[in-house]
Amino acid sequence: MHSNAYTLGFVFVVTAILGSILSFTKINVRDLQDYNLKADVKKNILRSLSFEEDVENPWTNDLVETIFSENVQAFCVDKLGNKIDCVLEDVDIEKNQSQLPVYIKVVDGDIAGIALPVAGKGLWSTIYGYIALEPDTDTVLGIQFYKHGETPGLGGEVEKSWFINNFKGKKIRDIQEEIIGIEVVKGKVNLENSKSIHQVDGISGATVTGRGVSIFIAEDLKRYEEYLNKVRTSGTI
Repeated sequence: MHSNAYTLGFVFVVTAILGSILSFTKINVRDLQDYNLKADVKKNILRSLSFEEDVENPWTNDLVETIFSENVQAFCVDKLGNKIDCVLEDVDIEKNQSQLPVYIKVVDGDIAGIALPVAGKGLWSTIYGYIALEPDTDTVLGIQFYKHGETPGLGGEVEKSWFINNFKGKKIRDIQEEIIGIEVVKGKVNLENSKSIHQVDGISGATVTGRGVSIFIAEDLKRYEEYLNKVRTSGTI
């Protein structure tokens, strides 16, 4: 029989080895999770900017990185619309007021779309997404919601194609050229109403979620008003 000291020593060595293995695995898994998360964010930015995924050639993380780096310019601006230094991954897109991320789709040297992060409260959770505008800075090019905790089948429908496709072609400014965002109405949009160009159909049973989306889209777009005015006036980024 082995002594107590031997048994304790054996247990200590085994525990140390297993602890090291678990620690190594955790670090590697965390790195992979971070990489996947960053790729997923970029994928949603690309989708908001109307990049289409080939059904026969689905986007891998590496392909997303390639498409993004070749076609999108990313930077931050301040509330006055001036470019500033920032670490994009560290910006809190829900709360940050001083560093505002911008993602520009560039085709043959020209602006083809401007994606901006939006985030705010729904019914149960913070909803995160990106809204992209045409070069006129007024017309919605696309929108994507990619992270939320809303009720599946109700508020969770914010991420579904039938809902987000309604935003395309809508206008974010009124006739006074003030940013008012896009209103998610209760029920169906009345197309005979002059306000319909600023409205999309609501989600049945998710009035609070829709109201939250309307509020935070308008609030977040207003943060970028000075920058969007500069782009609209000069046509440059």
